[in-house]
Amino acid sequence: MGADFSLLDLIIHAGLVVQLVLLILVATSVLSWAVIFERGRVLRRARQAAAGFEQRFWSGGDLSELYRELGGEERRLVGLATIFRQGFREYVRLRKVDQDTTEAVLQGAERSMRVALSRELGRLEQHLPFLATVGSVSPYLGLFGTVWGIMDSFSALGSVQQATLAMVAPGISGALVSTAIGLFAAIPATILYNRYASQVERLHNRYEEFMEEFAILLQRQGRAPL
Repeated sequence: MGADFSLLDLIIHAGLVVQLVLLILVATSVLSWAVIFERGRVLRRARQAAAGFEQRFWSGGDLSELYRELGGEERRLVGLATIFRQGFREYVRLRKVDQDTTEAVLQGAERSMRVALSRELGRLEQHLPFLATVGSVSPYLGLFGTVWGIMDSFSALGSVQQATLAMVAPGISGALVSTAIGLFAAIPATILYNRYASQVERLHNRYEEFMEEFAILLQRQGRAPL
């Protein structure tokens, strides 16, 4: 073998275990990037939808009219619009059943909004644990491949009479690629996980604030005719 090795040469001449580790890391990296792009799109849409709904909600229009308008868009609703729809639907239903128990009506509407909030957060947080797992596990998996490859390279020296660095260099170099790819998979996954988790938290706070403000509006509406 020549003295110079390309990355492909190093992988080809690596041991079977190291090659398997590299395959797992590459597949993990590809999946994590797919999740990164998909979550970025979902969170961007959630922020845009929240801004658009708040503009409609605080425009001063009638809540019943807004509820009816959103009914035609129900399949596309996300975030605040979904929370509003669920809360107002329950509020209207309970008011028709018992118009004298305002507190119970408000509590029912708030419970319905809490359920909708939980579902929305679950949708926003979907696949984020995978990014966290990739970020925490990939470096150790890469290190395992490196350690195994180095052990394999040195164990092969037992069958030769004169050991030289040139004999083990290709195997060690190929093993070190495992650590590099492990870091390549882990670093963007960790950075984007932290960024997306922060965005989800901000959206969560935004949803909570809206629910409190909406509950106050419903309380003010009180026994007004629907």
